[in-house]
Amino acid sequence: MVIAALFVAIVAVSVGTGCSPVYVIKAGWAEAKILKARRPLPEVILAPETDERTRGKLTLAREAREFAINGLKLDVGDSYTTYIELDRDTLAMVLSAAYQDRLASRTWWFPIVGHVPYRGFFDLEDALEEQRKLDDEGFDTLLRPTSAFSTLGWFSDPLLSTIVRYDEVELITTILHELSHNDLFVPGQVRFNESFATWVGRTGAIEFFCARPGGGPDTVWCNRARDRWHDVLLFSRFIDLLVEELEDVYGDSVTTRETRIARRQAVFEEHQRRLREELRPRFRSLTFSGFDALPLNNAILLSRMLYYHRLPDFEAHLEQSGGSLQAAIETLRTGTESVEDPFDLLPVSGNPAPPGL
Repeated sequence: MVIAALFVAIVAVSVGTGCSPVYVIKAGWAEAKILKARRPLPEVILAPETDERTRGKLTLAREAREFAINGLKLDVGDSYTTYIELDRDTLAMVLSAAYQDRLASRTWWFPIVGHVPYRGFFDLEDALEEQRKLDDEGFDTLLRPTSAFSTLGWFSDPLLSTIVRYDEVELITTILHELSHNDLFVPGQVRFNESFATWVGRTGAIEFFCARPGGGPDTVWCNRARDRWHDVLLFSRFIDLLVEELEDVYGDSVTTRETRIARRQAVFEEHQRRLREELRPRFRSLTFSGFDALPLNNAILLSRMLYYHRLPDFEAHLEQSGGSLQAAIETLRTGTESVEDPFDLLPVSGNPAPPGL
Protein backbone atom coordinates (compact mmCIF):
# COMPACT_ATOMS: atom_id res chain seq x y z
CA MET A 1 0.00 0.00 0.00
CA VAL A 2 1.38 3.41 -1.01
CA ILE A 3 0.47 6.31 1.29
CA ALA A 4 3.04 9.03 0.71
CA ALA A 5 0.94 11.32 2.87
CA LEU A 6 3.57 13.50 4.47
CA PHE A 7 5.34 14.33 1.24
CA VAL A 8 2.00 14.81 -0.50
CA ALA A 9 0.93 17.27 2.18
CA ILE A 10 4.05 19.37 1.87
CA VAL A 11 3.97 19.51 -1.90
CA ALA A 12 0.22 19.77 -2.32
CA VAL A 13 -0.07 22.78 -0.06
CA SER A 14 2.72 24.55 -1.91
CA VAL A 15 1.72 23.83 -5.50
CA GLY A 16 -2.02 23.17 -5.15
CA THR A 17 -3.91 20.06 -6.22
CA GLY A 18 -7.45 18.98 -6.81
CA CYS A 19 -7.48 17.47 -3.35
CA SER A 20 -8.70 19.27 -0.24
CA PRO A 21 -5.87 21.11 1.57
CA VAL A 22 -7.55 20.15 4.84
CA TYR A 23 -7.26 16.48 3.90
CA VAL A 24 -3.57 16.60 3.02
CA ILE A 25 -2.70 18.71 6.05
CA LYS A 26 -4.49 16.33 8.43
CA ALA A 27 -2.97 13.27 6.74
CA GLY A 28 0.48 14.83 6.77
CA TRP A 29 0.18 15.75 10.45
CA ALA A 30 -0.96 12.25 11.39
CA GLU A 31 1.87 10.61 9.49
CA ALA A 32 4.38 13.06 10.96
CA LYS A 33 3.32 11.97 14.45
CA ILE A 34 3.78 8.33 13.46
CA LEU A 35 7.22 8.91 12.01
CA LYS A 36 8.29 10.93 15.04
CA ALA A 37 7.73 7.89 17.27
CA ARG A 38 10.33 5.76 15.45
CA ARG A 39 12.91 3.85 17.51
CA PRO A 40 15.99 2.11 16.05
CA LEU A 41 15.19 -1.54 15.47
CA PRO A 42 18.30 -2.89 17.28
CA GLU A 43 17.37 -0.82 20.32
CA VAL A 44 13.89 -2.36 20.45
CA ILE A 45 15.23 -5.88 19.93
CA LEU A 46 17.65 -5.53 22.83
CA ALA A 47 15.24 -3.71 25.16
CA PRO A 48 14.43 -5.82 28.24
CA GLU A 49 10.72 -4.98 27.99
CA THR A 50 10.45 -6.51 24.50
CA ASP A 51 8.83 -9.95 24.76
CA GLU A 52 10.48 -12.95 23.13
CA ARG A 53 7.81 -13.38 20.46
CA THR A 54 8.19 -9.78 19.29
CA ARG A 55 11.98 -9.96 19.56
CA GLY A 56 12.04 -13.00 17.30
CA LYS A 57 9.82 -11.35 14.69
CA LEU A 58 11.85 -8.14 14.69
CA THR A 59 15.04 -10.14 14.23
CA LEU A 60 13.41 -11.99 11.34
CA ALA A 61 12.33 -8.65 9.86
CA ARG A 62 15.93 -7.38 9.91
CA GLU A 63 17.00 -10.55 8.14
CA ALA A 64 14.30 -10.03 5.51
CA ARG A 65 15.51 -6.48 4.88
CA GLU A 66 19.03 -7.76 4.29
CA PHE A 67 17.61 -10.39 1.94
CA ALA A 68 15.82 -7.66 -0.02
CA ILE A 69 19.07 -5.74 -0.37
CA ASN A 70 21.54 -8.55 -1.02
CA GLY A 71 19.34 -11.31 -2.39
CA LEU A 72 16.91 -9.32 -4.54
CA LYS A 73 19.05 -6.20 -5.08
CA LEU A 74 16.19 -3.90 -4.14
CA ASP A 75 16.89 -0.25 -3.43
CA VAL A 76 15.20 -0.06 -0.05
CA GLY A 77 16.71 3.15 1.30
CA ASP A 78 16.49 3.40 5.09
CA SER A 79 13.09 1.74 5.34
CA TYR A 80 12.46 -0.76 8.13
CA THR A 81 15.47 0.21 10.20
CA THR A 82 13.14 1.58 12.89
CA TYR A 83 10.09 0.37 14.81
CA ILE A 84 6.91 1.96 16.11
CA GLU A 85 4.51 0.51 18.66
CA LEU A 86 1.06 1.85 17.81
CA ASP A 87 -1.76 2.03 20.34
CA ARG A 88 -4.25 0.48 17.92
CA ASP A 89 -4.67 -2.55 15.65
CA THR A 90 -5.18 -0.55 12.44
CA LEU A 91 -2.79 1.97 10.94
CA ALA A 92 -5.31 3.77 8.74
CA MET A 93 -8.53 3.42 6.78
CA VAL A 94 -8.43 3.27 3.00
CA LEU A 95 -11.42 4.50 0.99
CA SER A 96 -11.99 3.61 -2.64
CA ALA A 97 -14.90 4.27 -4.99
CA ALA A 98 -16.03 3.05 -8.40
CA TYR A 99 -18.67 3.81 -10.99
CA GLN A 100 -21.64 1.43 -10.81
CA ASP A 101 -22.03 0.81 -14.55
CA ARG A 102 -18.40 0.22 -15.52
CA LEU A 103 -15.16 -1.08 -14.09
CA ALA A 104 -13.58 2.29 -13.50
CA SER A 105 -12.35 3.76 -10.25
CA ARG A 106 -12.92 7.23 -8.93
CA THR A 107 -9.36 8.55 -8.71
CA TRP A 108 -7.53 11.33 -6.91
CA TRP A 109 -4.37 13.02 -8.11
CA PHE A 110 -1.31 13.58 -5.94
CA PRO A 111 2.21 14.74 -6.71
CA ILE A 112 4.81 12.02 -7.35
CA VAL A 113 2.35 9.10 -7.29
CA GLY A 114 -0.04 10.48 -9.93
CA HIS A 115 -3.65 9.32 -10.06
CA VAL A 116 -4.53 6.77 -7.39
CA PRO A 117 -7.86 4.97 -6.79
CA TYR A 118 -7.92 5.40 -3.03
CA ARG A 119 -7.43 7.84 -0.18
CA GLY A 120 -5.96 7.05 3.21
CA PHE A 121 -7.50 8.37 6.42
CA PHE A 122 -6.04 8.26 9.90
CA ASP A 123 -9.38 9.32 11.38
CA LEU A 124 -12.34 6.94 11.07
CA GLU A 125 -14.99 9.66 11.22
CA ASP A 126 -13.32 11.58 8.39
CA ALA A 127 -13.29 8.40 6.32
CA LEU A 128 -16.94 7.63 7.02
CA GLU A 129 -17.98 11.19 6.16
CA GLU A 130 -16.17 11.01 2.82
CA GLN A 131 -17.68 7.58 2.14
CA ARG A 132 -21.19 8.96 2.75
CA LYS A 133 -20.55 11.75 0.26
CA LEU A 134 -19.43 9.29 -2.40
CA ASP A 135 -22.42 7.02 -1.69
CA ASP A 136 -24.74 10.00 -2.15
CA GLU A 137 -23.07 10.76 -5.49
CA GLY A 138 -23.96 7.26 -6.70
CA PHE A 139 -20.59 5.54 -6.43
CA ASP A 140 -19.90 2.04 -5.20
CA THR A 141 -17.60 2.38 -2.19
CA LEU A 142 -15.31 0.32 0.00
CA LEU A 143 -13.76 1.36 3.31
CA ARG A 144 -11.15 -1.01 4.66
CA PRO A 145 -8.30 -0.99 7.16
CA THR A 146 -4.61 -1.13 6.27
CA SER A 147 -1.71 -2.08 8.51
CA ALA A 148 1.23 -0.86 6.43
CA PHE A 149 2.29 1.92 4.10
CA SER A 150 5.15 3.03 1.88
CA THR A 151 6.42 6.55 1.28
CA LEU A 152 8.34 5.31 -1.78
CA GLY A 153 11.66 5.95 -0.11
CA TRP A 154 11.03 9.64 0.60
CA PHE A 155 11.16 8.86 4.29
CA SER A 156 12.54 6.07 6.44
CA ASP A 157 9.42 3.91 6.65
CA PRO A 158 9.19 2.25 10.06
CA LEU A 159 8.25 -1.29 10.87
CA LEU A 160 4.86 -1.00 12.56
CA SER A 161 3.42 -3.09 15.37
CA THR A 162 0.30 -3.55 13.22
CA ILE A 163 2.20 -5.86 10.86
CA VAL A 164 4.43 -7.43 13.49
CA ARG A 165 1.21 -9.00 14.79
CA TYR A 166 1.02 -11.07 11.59
CA ASP A 167 2.40 -14.59 11.53
CA GLU A 168 5.96 -14.96 10.27
CA VAL A 169 5.07 -15.64 6.64
CA GLU A 170 2.69 -12.69 6.34
CA LEU A 171 5.18 -10.46 8.14
CA ILE A 172 7.96 -11.18 5.66
CA THR A 173 5.56 -11.08 2.70
CA THR A 174 4.34 -7.62 3.75
CA ILE A 175 7.86 -6.29 4.34
CA LEU A 176 9.03 -7.41 0.90
CA HIS A 177 5.82 -6.07 -0.67
CA GLU A 178 6.35 -2.61 0.80
CA LEU A 179 10.10 -2.53 0.11
CA SER A 180 9.45 -3.36 -3.54
CA HIS A 181 7.58 -0.05 -3.86
CA ASN A 182 10.79 1.77 -2.94
CA ASP A 183 12.58 0.02 -5.79
CA LEU A 184 9.98 0.22 -8.56
CA PHE A 185 6.98 2.50 -8.73
CA VAL A 186 5.44 3.64 -12.02
CA PRO A 187 3.42 6.87 -11.55
CA GLY A 188 -0.23 6.51 -12.49
CA GLN A 189 0.03 2.69 -12.77
CA VAL A 190 -1.34 1.64 -9.39
CA ARG A 191 -2.66 -1.74 -10.56
CA PHE A 192 0.74 -2.72 -11.92
CA ASN A 193 2.57 -1.36 -8.87
CA GLU A 194 0.45 -3.26 -6.36
CA SER A 195 0.29 -6.51 -8.36
CA PHE A 196 4.07 -6.31 -8.85
CA ALA A 197 4.49 -5.85 -5.10
CA THR A 198 2.15 -8.78 -4.38
CA TRP A 199 4.28 -10.96 -6.64
CA VAL A 200 7.56 -9.82 -5.09
CA GLY A 201 6.19 -10.22 -1.58
CA ARG A 202 4.79 -13.71 -2.12
CA THR A 203 7.56 -15.23 -4.24
CA GLY A 204 10.22 -13.40 -2.24
CA ALA A 205 8.86 -14.94 0.96
CA ILE A 206 9.15 -18.40 -0.62
CA GLU A 207 12.78 -17.78 -1.54
CA PHE A 208 13.51 -16.28 1.86
CA PHE A 209 12.06 -19.13 3.93
CA CYS A 210 13.00 -22.02 1.65
CA ALA A 211 16.65 -21.06 1.12
CA ARG A 212 17.70 -19.25 4.31
CA PRO A 213 20.14 -20.83 6.78
CA GLY A 214 18.08 -22.82 9.20
CA GLY A 215 15.21 -22.97 6.73
CA GLY A 216 14.70 -25.27 3.80
CA PRO A 217 12.05 -26.83 1.60
CA ASP A 218 10.70 -29.07 4.35
CA THR A 219 10.13 -26.36 6.96
CA VAL A 220 6.71 -25.17 8.05
CA TRP A 221 7.33 -21.56 6.99
CA CYS A 222 8.60 -22.56 3.54
CA ASN A 223 5.59 -24.79 2.88
CA ARG A 224 3.21 -22.16 4.22
CA ALA A 225 4.68 -19.50 1.93
CA ARG A 226 4.35 -21.84 -1.06
CA ASP A 227 0.78 -22.77 -0.17
CA ARG A 228 -0.25 -19.13 0.08
CA TRP A 229 1.29 -18.29 -3.30
CA HIS A 230 -0.64 -21.25 -4.75
CA ASP A 231 -3.86 -19.82 -3.30
CA VAL A 232 -3.10 -16.29 -4.47
CA LEU A 233 -2.52 -17.52 -8.02
CA LEU A 234 -5.89 -19.28 -7.99
CA PHE A 235 -7.62 -16.20 -6.67
CA SER A 236 -5.90 -13.97 -9.24
CA ARG A 237 -7.18 -16.11 -12.09
CA PHE A 238 -10.64 -16.17 -10.51
CA ILE A 239 -10.70 -12.36 -10.27
CA ASP A 240 -9.49 -11.83 -13.83
CA LEU A 241 -12.15 -14.20 -15.19
CA LEU A 242 -14.83 -12.39 -13.20
CA VAL A 243 -13.62 -9.09 -14.64
CA GLU A 244 -13.77 -10.47 -18.19
CA GLU A 245 -17.40 -11.49 -17.73
CA LEU A 246 -18.35 -8.16 -16.19
CA GLU A 247 -16.70 -6.24 -19.01
CA ASP A 248 -19.00 -8.09 -21.42
CA VAL A 249 -21.99 -6.95 -19.35
CA TYR A 250 -20.84 -3.34 -19.04
CA GLY A 251 -19.80 -3.20 -22.68
CA ASP A 252 -23.29 -4.02 -23.97
CA SER A 253 -24.22 -0.59 -25.29
CA VAL A 254 -27.62 -1.81 -26.52
CA THR A 255 -28.99 -2.17 -23.00
CA THR A 256 -29.76 0.64 -20.59
CA ARG A 257 -27.56 1.60 -17.66
CA GLU A 258 -30.14 0.26 -15.23
CA THR A 259 -30.27 -3.08 -17.06
CA ARG A 260 -26.48 -3.42 -16.99
CA ILE A 261 -26.40 -2.72 -13.26
CA ALA A 262 -29.12 -5.34 -12.71
CA ARG A 263 -27.27 -7.93 -14.83
CA ARG A 264 -24.05 -7.42 -12.93
CA GLN A 265 -25.73 -8.57 -9.72
CA ALA A 266 -26.34 -12.02 -11.17
CA VAL A 267 -22.67 -12.21 -12.21
CA PHE A 268 -21.55 -11.16 -8.74
CA GLU A 269 -23.71 -13.75 -7.00
CA GLU A 270 -22.69 -16.57 -9.35
CA HIS A 271 -18.98 -15.93 -8.84
CA GLN A 272 -19.34 -15.66 -5.09
CA ARG A 273 -21.06 -19.06 -5.19
CA ARG A 274 -18.22 -20.48 -7.28
CA LEU A 275 -15.69 -19.13 -4.85
CA ARG A 276 -17.42 -20.82 -1.92
CA GLU A 277 -18.26 -24.14 -3.57
CA GLU A 278 -15.59 -24.71 -6.23
CA LEU A 279 -12.52 -22.67 -5.48
CA ARG A 280 -12.29 -22.49 -1.70
CA PRO A 281 -12.00 -26.28 -1.29
CA ARG A 282 -8.81 -26.07 -3.40
CA PHE A 283 -7.15 -23.44 -1.22
CA ARG A 284 -4.36 -24.74 1.00
CA SER A 285 -3.87 -21.88 3.46
CA LEU A 286 -5.90 -18.77 2.65
CA THR A 287 -9.68 -18.37 2.40
CA PHE A 288 -10.36 -14.89 0.95
CA SER A 289 -13.43 -14.93 3.14
CA GLY A 290 -13.85 -11.16 2.92
CA PHE A 291 -14.69 -11.41 -0.77
CA ASP A 292 -18.06 -13.08 -0.20
CA ALA A 293 -18.84 -11.84 3.30
CA LEU A 294 -20.65 -8.76 1.98
CA PRO A 295 -22.64 -7.93 -1.16
CA LEU A 296 -20.14 -7.44 -3.97
CA ASN A 297 -19.75 -4.15 -5.85
CA ASN A 298 -17.30 -2.60 -8.31
CA ALA A 299 -15.27 -0.86 -5.61
CA ILE A 300 -14.65 -4.16 -3.81
CA LEU A 301 -13.77 -5.92 -7.05
CA LEU A 302 -11.40 -3.20 -8.25
CA SER A 303 -9.66 -3.13 -4.87
CA ARG A 304 -8.86 -6.83 -5.33
CA MET A 305 -7.74 -6.25 -8.90
CA LEU A 306 -5.15 -3.78 -7.66
CA TYR A 307 -3.29 -6.57 -5.88
CA TYR A 308 -4.18 -9.70 -7.85
CA HIS A 309 -4.16 -8.72 -11.53
CA ARG A 310 -2.35 -11.12 -13.90
CA LEU A 311 -0.29 -12.78 -11.19
CA PRO A 312 0.03 -16.00 -13.26
CA ASP A 313 1.74 -13.82 -15.89
CA PHE A 314 4.17 -12.52 -13.29
CA GLU A 315 4.84 -16.17 -12.43
CA ALA A 316 5.43 -16.96 -16.11
CA HIS A 317 7.85 -14.01 -16.28
CA LEU A 318 9.73 -15.48 -13.32
CA GLU A 319 9.97 -18.82 -15.11
CA GLN A 320 11.27 -17.10 -18.24
CA SER A 321 13.93 -15.50 -16.04
CA GLY A 322 15.23 -18.92 -15.09
CA GLY A 323 13.50 -18.82 -11.73
CA SER A 324 15.66 -15.91 -10.58
CA LEU A 325 13.46 -13.37 -8.84
CA GLN A 326 16.31 -10.87 -8.81
CA ALA A 327 16.71 -11.12 -12.60
CA ALA A 328 12.95 -10.96 -13.16
CA ILE A 329 12.68 -7.79 -11.09
CA GLU A 330 15.61 -6.20 -12.91
CA THR A 331 13.99 -6.87 -16.31
CA LEU A 332 10.80 -5.12 -15.22
CA ARG A 333 12.71 -2.28 -13.57
CA THR A 334 14.55 -1.42 -16.78
CA GLY A 335 11.64 -2.25 -19.09
CA THR A 336 9.13 0.13 -17.52
CA GLU A 337 11.20 3.04 -18.77
CA SER A 338 10.32 2.28 -22.39
CA VAL A 339 6.66 1.15 -22.38
CA GLU A 340 3.41 2.97 -21.83
CA ASP A 341 1.69 0.02 -20.14
CA PRO A 342 4.09 -1.95 -17.89
CA PHE A 343 1.85 -5.02 -18.13
CA ASP A 344 3.03 -5.29 -21.74
CA LEU A 345 6.36 -6.52 -20.33
CA LEU A 346 4.72 -9.71 -19.08
CA PRO A 347 4.07 -12.83 -21.13
CA VAL A 348 0.53 -14.11 -21.41
CA SER A 349 0.80 -17.26 -19.35
CA GLY A 350 -2.21 -19.02 -20.78
CA ASN A 351 -2.87 -20.61 -17.40
CA PRO A 352 -6.11 -22.58 -17.64
CA ALA A 353 -9.02 -21.49 -15.54
CA PRO A 354 -9.62 -23.44 -12.36
CA PRO A 355 -12.09 -26.30 -12.95
CA GLY A 356 -15.65 -25.08 -13.01
CA LEU A 357 -14.66 -21.49 -13.80
